[in-house]
Formats: sequence, structure tokens, C-alpha cells
Amino acid sequence: MVTLAEVAQHAQVTAATVSNVLRNPQKVKPATVDKVMSAIRQLGYRPNLTARALAEGRTSTLALMLSNIANPFYPEFVREAECAARRHGHFLLVCNTDDNPAIARAYLDQIAGTLAAGVIVMNTDVSKTELAEIAKRGSPLVLCMWEGAQSSQALPCVTVDYGHAGALAAGHLVQLGHRRIGAVMGQGSGGPQSVRLQGFLDELALQGISGDSVTVAPAVDSIEGGYAAARVLLSEHPQLTALFATNDLMAIGAIHAAEDLGMRVPLDLSVIGLTNIHLAHQFRPALTTVSFPTAAIASIAVAVALDRITGTKPKRGAYKVPLSELVIRASTGRAART
Repeated sequence: MVTLAEVAQHAQVTAATVSNVLRNPQKVKPATVDKVMSAIRQLGYRPNLTARALAEGRTSTLALMLSNIANPFYPEFVREAECAARRHGHFLLVCNTDDNPAIARAYLDQIAGTLAAGVIVMNTDVSKTELAEIAKRGSPLVLCMWEGAQSSQALPCVTVDYGHAGALAAGHLVQLGHRRIGAVMGQGSGGPQSVRLQGFLDELALQGISGDSVTVAPAVDSIEGGYAAARVLLSEHPQLTALFATNDLMAIGAIHAAEDLGMRVPLDLSVIGLTNIHLAHQFRPALTTVSFPTAAIASIAVAVALDRITGTKPKRGAYKVPLSELVIRASTGRAART
């Protein structure tokens, strides 16, 4: 087996330089990186990650625990998080819980502090109290994209301003002249998406539309859940001219429901979602939505996890990433005059 020392000798650099190229290439001159990587390819060197972990007392792997990989948002997030981890010389281990808290607990028991130096925890049915106890055992945990999480020094949280996201959606519909509006509120492993709905209702109130006049339907956080909730909502309240869904999947389901009921989107009904997953612009009519800065959230979550592992920076509890923008597409239009 080729050793790191042999790579260093072949590249005519020190072993420490080879180690830096493998772990922190941004700290090494590009010409030196090229020379070392050429030697690695020629000799067929493969790092012994187990030996490195034993020598350093920690692994170079981060874990990302998420609730349901079938949700298109998560693969998009995983890609960004993997890129961010790789930039810091770490690998990313993805743990899918299938919305099962028992699986989530098993992952945390097995990987936190052993296979993974730290864990980024997205929505899960495991309580914050349980997670805090795990963190006390010396396993750095970072919450990410939790809607109602109370940040703390034990459990830092990286998220966005969900209330502001809902407000942006409401403002857009009001600007288009909509006054008879319904809402579909999702619920997944992280609980009800109530903060984004409340932001939506608060903005409507500021625009002179009472929240009491908005009919809200709860839904499973999926296309199918959005379809079922919107179909009932539109059947019982055919006077509605606009629907707000608390994420893009349910908004897409709502468009399907409207079309099955003979309604034209956006001529008869405007539909807006939140998140801006790739499917939002691929779907027809393309979905108007509020974009979440996925890349920035993933990058900050990885950085916070690494800071917790190394203890190199002062602890902070909350990291709120500014929202990007309202993305106007074909699913919203001016309210029809009646």
C-alpha cells in the first residue's frame, strides 16, 4: 500500500503539505496542489481514513439526518451540503429516517460522535429535549430548517425567516387584487408549518384583509396532500380566487386539484408556494414561489457544525439566513373582476 510519505517524496514536498492538499487545498498554492494530486494519481495512493480518525481523535465525516429523501427539497439540499462539506475536507453521510423517530434515534445513537464528528439534524420527530441530551454527551448537533425550534447554546439552529416568506407571498397576491384567498398548511416530521402561515395572515391583515376571512386547510406535506386538501377547499369555497400553500409540493398538488375541478390557473385561480425547488420551474404552469437560499443555508449549517466540532469560534444559538426573493412565474395573475 502506498503511504503518504511516498507521495510526498514523489512530489518533492513534505508530508505535511500532502496532508494539507488532501484536507485543506485552499491553503496550498494551486501549482503545489496540482503536483501532489499528480503524484497521488500516479502512485494510486488512497488515504487510510480509519487511521487518520484514530490519530486525530475524530472522523472527517459529517452526518446529515433528514426526514424523507423522497421530498425533492432534500436531494437538492444534500447536494449543496455535500459540496460545502467537501470544501472543508469532509465527507457527508446522509441518514434518511423515513419520518420514523425510532430510525432517527438509532442513527443518532450509532453515528453521533463515532462514525460522524457532528450531525446536522433536519426535521425529525425526535424532540429537542432528546437532541439536547445527546449533545450533552459530546456529540455536536446542529438543527437546520426547523420552523419552530428555539435555538440554544446546546442546539444551534440554522434557518430562514419563515414568517417573512409567508408575508412576501401574501403581498404578491394582494398586489394582484386578490381578496378571497385560501391557504393549505402542511405538516411533516417537523410539525405544522404554522410560522409561514402566520406570516402570510399577518401581512394580509396589514393590507386590510382579516385573517378570519382566510379559509385554511391542513395537509400532509406532499403533492398528494396538497391535492386532497385543495380539492376539498375549492369544492366547498368556489369563490376563492387564490391559494397559498406553505410549500411548493402542496402548491403543485393544488394546481392539479384546480384543473381537475375545471378551474384555469391562473385565469380562475392563482396559486403560490414557498421554497423554489427545481420542480417549481419545470412544472406547467410554472409555479410562483418564494425562494429559500438553499445553498447558503447548507453552507452555513456545515460551517456551524465544524465550528462546534473544533470549538474554534464562539458559540451562537441562531443563524437566520436572509431570504432570496419572490419568484414570479405563470401560476399567479390578476384577480378576475366579479
